[in-house]
Amino acid sequence: MNVTVKSTARARKKAAPSVPDNLRATGTDAQPELVQLLTPEGERVEHPDYPLTTTPEELRALYRDLVLVRRFDGEATALQRQGELGLWASLLGQEAAQVGSGRAMRTGDYAFPTYREHGVAWCRDVDPLNLLGMFRGVNHGGWDPNEKNFHLYTIVIGSQTLHATGYAMGITKDGADDAVIAYFGDGASSQGDVNEAFTFASVYNAPVVFFCQNNQWAISEPTTNQTKIPLYRRASGFGFPGVRVDGNDVLACLAVTRWALDHARSGNGPVLIEAFTYRMGAHTTSDDPTRYRLAEETEAWKAKDPILRLRTLLEKEGLADEEFFAAVDAESEQLGLRVREGVRSMPDPDPTLIFDHVYAEPHALVDEERAEYLEYAASFEAGENL
Repeated sequence: MNVTVKSTARARKKAAPSVPDNLRATGTDAQPELVQLLTPEGERVEHPDYPLTTTPEELRALYRDLVLVRRFDGEATALQRQGELGLWASLLGQEAAQVGSGRAMRTGDYAFPTYREHGVAWCRDVDPLNLLGMFRGVNHGGWDPNEKNFHLYTIVIGSQTLHATGYAMGITKDGADDAVIAYFGDGASSQGDVNEAFTFASVYNAPVVFFCQNNQWAISEPTTNQTKIPLYRRASGFGFPGVRVDGNDVLACLAVTRWALDHARSGNGPVLIEAFTYRMGAHTTSDDPTRYRLAEETEAWKAKDPILRLRTLLEKEGLADEEFFAAVDAESEQLGLRVREGVRSMPDPDPTLIFDHVYAEPHALVDEERAEYLEYAASFEAGENL
């Protein structure tokens, strides 16, 4: 009897399980199918559910966005290494996910970022120097969120998804024809805040798109240690659709995000987008990725570079010439120069500014703390604390 049971168990282990259609192998890795409109080889393909029509001018503009965003990001990393910034969270490798989704937004749509959405900030016309001012420690985010419809960077992991959901619920009450997009990473998907946001958004049918940039590493923790299923499939448990898109394909990210925002603003509730991409560099400049991942993995993803594939398309289709590419490169160098000079010339802020906007109205406790600080600072000038 025991032999029979063990033999049956062995047979069950050996039997190959059936693989669902959405989990068919892609290349050498068993990964869910994803929406792709531009292959790594630069070939334009169509998708029946996410059609996208683009003009040559639009394609060139997307290429320019990708190049300038990468140049700005690279300059920021260099500035941190030179001691000009306290920290920097690079987006290297994630440009397509951010530019594609950022350009899908309408003027009235509102974005809630983490601390790595430099490409989305670019698309919302936030001056790169304002981003760098925060990492230099001279401001707390030097742009007006309501002017740009781009919220301040959020360092607390996942909390911005709740802010985005609440804002989206407010849009519904106002009867506005707008939508909200909340950005977060694969690591944040394990946070309670994100799952609470999913619940509220689903139950209240909030017009919000949850955009997860799955760069496969939450600092040193791989996504495989956080979830047994692809992240986009979590949406079904909360009662709304989820879709996985090639996060290195700017056209697919544009098409899918545009569809999701229209879906949300039309009263159909939230959508979860998982942009499957890869973090080519460190988590932040305080991190060393060589301690926890293989160089071969990074090398394999270089072949999927978002800028290279779009350039290949432009060249194959004769939509851009060398003069265009040279002009973009020259513009990127000018951007790098402006950023470098702008950061180094930033004045130190008045220390008392920290007290000025704690509350909208004057507050007795804040006034008392300001007075105590001024007295303390003055003691150094008098030599009392030297």
